[in-house]
Amino acid sequence: MAVWVILPIVLCAVSFIGCWTVYGLALRFNHVCSLTNWEYRNSCQTNETGNCCTLYNVPTISGSGANFPENSLFTATINAGSFLFLIFCIFHHAHILDRNNVHSLLSKIAMILGCVASAGAFMAGNCNQTELRLLHYLGAALSFVFVCLYMIILTSLTSKCVITGHERVLYPLRSISTTIQVSATILYIIFFIQEDYMYKHIAAVFEWLLSVNLQLYELSYSAEFYFFSSSMLSVLLAKKEEEKCLILS
Repeated sequence: MAVWVILPIVLCAVSFIGCWTVYGLALRFNHVCSLTNWEYRNSCQTNETGNCCTLYNVPTISGSGANFPENSLFTATINAGSFLFLIFCIFHHAHILDRNNVHSLLSKIAMILGCVASAGAFMAGNCNQTELRLLHYLGAALSFVFVCLYMIILTSLTSKCVITGHERVLYPLRSISTTIQVSATILYIIFFIQEDYMYKHIAAVFEWLLSVNLQLYELSYSAEFYFFSSSMLSVLLAKKEEEKCLILS
């Protein structure tokens, strides 16, 4: 049923609109500095007019959603995005089982990695970095790393499984997107752990790049979900019953 094509579109739209709205609100209330700003200071005067940028105003995605009132929208966006991403992972696995059962193991590994990434994002979104910094960073680390692994396996499955008939176009595009995600994640980590303001800002730019790149990658799966049917979900239940029978025998 073509109606399921809406899933990756909604997932992409919720993440994109939600995150950039949070950033806009944080910028409006001077909670973060602009992504185009590269001038930072060690401290600001209390009576100083204009926008003064310090280490506490670096415009990371999490930093944009750390303060009231945008923190509520940030948490809602991450929760919705995590849930939709979880559904995306499960449904894509069901699609592979129905169309290319020979790659079921690889698809199952991808689903597990995707679920861990979803749980990590949920943890990061619900643990404010100003109050629960350790849990927030742990969730973010899980999300960033496992998303990369998930994309690598999904891109591999694109080359192995014929679902849409457009894999010759989709595979190179997803390969480029996956390469960008992995490379940008490594660079993001390198810059983020530095103390210099300039490196912190570069890390923030890479974080937004990672977010947009992942959203475009998810959007590309509209092609697969156009051919998705609700009946394919029964494959998951059938597979579980089959495994039970094997265990009992």
